[in-house]
Amino acid sequence: MHSELSILSLIANASLLVQLVMGLLLLISLGSWTTIFRKIFQLRSARAATEQFEGDFWRDRDLSGLFQQIRDGKRSSGSLARIFEAGMSEFLKTRQQKPGDVQAMLDGARRSMRAAYQREMDAIEANLAFLASAGSVSPYIGLFGTVWGIMNAFRGLSNVQQATLASVAPGIAEALVATAIGLFAAIPAVVAYNRFAHDIDRLSTRFDTFIDEFLNILQRQAR
Repeated sequence: MHSELSILSLIANASLLVQLVMGLLLLISLGSWTTIFRKIFQLRSARAATEQFEGDFWRDRDLSGLFQQIRDGKRSSGSLARIFEAGMSEFLKTRQQKPGDVQAMLDGARRSMRAAYQREMDAIEANLAFLASAGSVSPYIGLFGTVWGIMNAFRGLSNVQQATLASVAPGIAEALVATAIGLFAAIPAVVAYNRFAHDIDRLSTRFDTFIDEFLNILQRQAR
């Protein structure tokens, strides 16, 4: 009886549709874990690059020199560095085209940095929606496999004169495996999504704060 109710035997003896559901859930789980590990390294790299650039920015205070070093590839790049580069490039361009027009310089730098900010956030948030979908959909996919498996188990009882626990248990157990696999796919995805969303919000706040501070510095320099 123990061997009949082992996980592998339950999966092997399940109906074709339930096996397809389990296979789909395993693929979702594999995709979730791949996304989780990639996002861990991506956010870790983004935080390190942001901290390094903030240190360089506030230590040097030579904006033109820092801008040129980033363009020449002499300074490590990152999301915040690219936002700075976009704003500084537009500021210098507008200052040449409209010297003395402080508002035009600041507006151009602000628009350029906001566009760069949006591009960077889109890249950082990539594949995050997949984790949200995996976390919300997987339990229902597993539940569908479970319901289908239980229906098959009870249909099988129609050919049995006397229903016993031994005859019902394997069919119900193999059906419940689908729900277990669905939860296995969903729980890590939900936990990871919440954690990554929190980390991305913190990065977004740092980017917003830097843009405001940088615009204040440009305003003083433009006068």
